[in-house]
Amino acid sequence: MSSNAGESNSPGARGTARATTAHPHPATAPDSPLQIGILLPTREQAINGTYAAAPLLDFAKTAEALGFDSLWAGDSLTARPRLDPLVVLSAAAAATSRITVGTAALTPALRHPLIGANMIASLSHVAAGRLVLGLGSGFPMAETEEEFASVGASFQGRVGRLDEITALWRTAWRAGEEGEPAEFQGRYWLAENLDRLPSPAVPGGPPLWLAGSDTPKVLARAATRYDGWLPFLPDVDAYGRARRRIAELAAEAGRTVTPALYATVTVNRSEAAAKTELEHYISHYYGRSLEQMSSIQAYAWGSAEKCAEWLGGYVRAGARHLVVRIGSLDPEPQLKEIAEVLLPAVRALGSSTTVGSTQS
Repeated sequence: MSSNAGESNSPGARGTARATTAHPHPATAPDSPLQIGILLPTREQAINGTYAAAPLLDFAKTAEALGFDSLWAGDSLTARPRLDPLVVLSAAAAATSRITVGTAALTPALRHPLIGANMIASLSHVAAGRLVLGLGSGFPMAETEEEFASVGASFQGRVGRLDEITALWRTAWRAGEEGEPAEFQGRYWLAENLDRLPSPAVPGGPPLWLAGSDTPKVLARAATRYDGWLPFLPDVDAYGRARRRIAELAAEAGRTVTPALYATVTVNRSEAAAKTELEHYISHYYGRSLEQMSSIQAYAWGSAEKCAEWLGGYVRAGARHLVVRIGSLDPEPQLKEIAEVLLPAVRALGSSTTVGSTQS
């Protein structure tokens, strides 16, 4: 395999897949039942100076027992360090039986594409098909640019590289099927013998969701290249407009795309105490203030009922899978209340809401 697309590779018996080749992968329909997931506190552990696996597995098993639909882990090497999400999710999948596991979000550029393809295929077997991958091209921060440089990855052109890596992955995951190419030729990557890699548990690989904003280019990519859209938009009306646009573009392409949302909540009967805890959390997580981050990310704080009503706005705007991050460096005490109060309240909205409505 080479990262120099100027090199020549001779096609094998089944031909060569190009980076521009479409790989439609039907995903959960936008009118499917509402799903609600929870983020594993891997980053929170790192901030607290511990990397113990046992508490994460206990968190995973508790989340499944409390009725969450999915369990997620973030990704970073040096910008916002934590345990590797693919390793953690493999352990969490082995410790659970029902709950979906996913990345929110994985940065594919931090790993060689073939290593990534192999690790993900392996994880899909451990999870017995209960895997979804939220993918990002890299958060636009100086720390992320330094992180890319630390592994020799180019920060410039990272959006195109993400799209190409996912095209390569899908080629690799189908390479063992009759008539599918075993080679890949793109602008950044060339690969041969992809049929030698293990196939994932689900034909074609797990659903790939694009973690992005609501710019026209992002919406077009989500609608035509990915199986889901995972933004953290702080404006529910903007979310609704973007969700409808993705649905239009996906329909034109004959595809379905899951509209999801990544949101942070801090639950406390005292709204002032909740905000103070969230501010403390954000300052340690990003090194920035809540005011700065709330202009680009979705945050709510206060009682579980208030946070549920806030999330309900996104459900009414069309969100069908919520990924909830607990805005606390000690998230476990809030987990049960979120499960017992917020989950049923939001699910009730999801079952009685016409998708696409932006009423609040």
